Amino acid sequence: MKKKILKNHFRNTVAALGILSMLTACNGIFDDIYDQPEPIVPAKGQLVIDATSWENWYYVDLAHLHQLTVDGDEAGLLKAQTEFTAYPIPMEATGDKVDAPSVNASAKAAASTSTSTQGEKPGQYMYWFDVFGAGYKSNKFVSYTPTAEQTAPESWTFAVHRNNVRTNGAAVLETTYTSMDQLPETSEPFHNQKFTDDEWSENEVWDSQEQMLLGYVPSQGIAINKVLSSWLSMDIPPMPPAFSLNNHVFILRLKDGTYAALQLENYLSPKGAKCYLTINYKYPY
Repeated sequence: MKKKILKNHFRNTVAALGILSMLTACNGIFDDIYDQPEPIVPAKGQLVIDATSWENWYYVDLAHLHQLTVDGDEAGLLKAQTEFTAYPIPMEATGDKVDAPSVNASAKAAASTSTSTQGEKPGQYMYWFDVFGAGYKSNKFVSYTPTAEQTAPESWTFAVHRNNVRTNGAAVLETTYTSMDQLPETSEPFHNQKFTDDEWSENEVWDSQEQMLLGYVPSQGIAINKVLSSWLSMDIPPMPPAFSLNNHVFILRLKDGTYAALQLENYLSPKGAKCYLTINYKYPY
């Protein structure tokens, strides 16, 4: 009798520990109820882009989105609002000649994010950043590896890579509006204001974090729009980097003369990953 009681007690104890283990590890039968955050479903005039990858660009075609809206293709529109093809940043060296940067170029690189040490050639630019001291704005050019140019789809309006944004020949104006609903009915009031084109960068499109704790971060040499990229800023120190959102509405003047309005609404995924972008858009505007 005593052995039977001990056997039952042992069995119940093991079962209880098993259940406790499942609950503690968050891998139990209640996963689907408690642990899985709801996906972000875009509203009308909204994009949801997982731009958390360090190695890819993601492209948006506003004209295509507009055409899907006009056609009433709701399924196609939802897909275009949430599914984006990854275009990898070229990493493989081409073996092309590398020019030694001048002393002046290296000195300027430490003080400016617009410096070109290699004549604006595509490639991987290694910089050292003072991540534990003065911050990432204090930096120094280290080396350059030529690569192929960035690939892109045939038709696109703007592209995102983490906190970086580039445009397809557009220019950008930052407004003081903090809601798309506050905008004037048309873009006409903005037409005579100063818009900013994309600018060359060789130390802002960070594409690896392997040596970040040592201060060494490779960046893609490419033109980006620094005004539009200001919708999500990064500060170092602290480590890991701290991000802050600028919720102003930005006006894009596209190369075909049409206008669009963009606003970054959120940069966090349901699980808290940074650079998971929810973007409000209005096109044509």
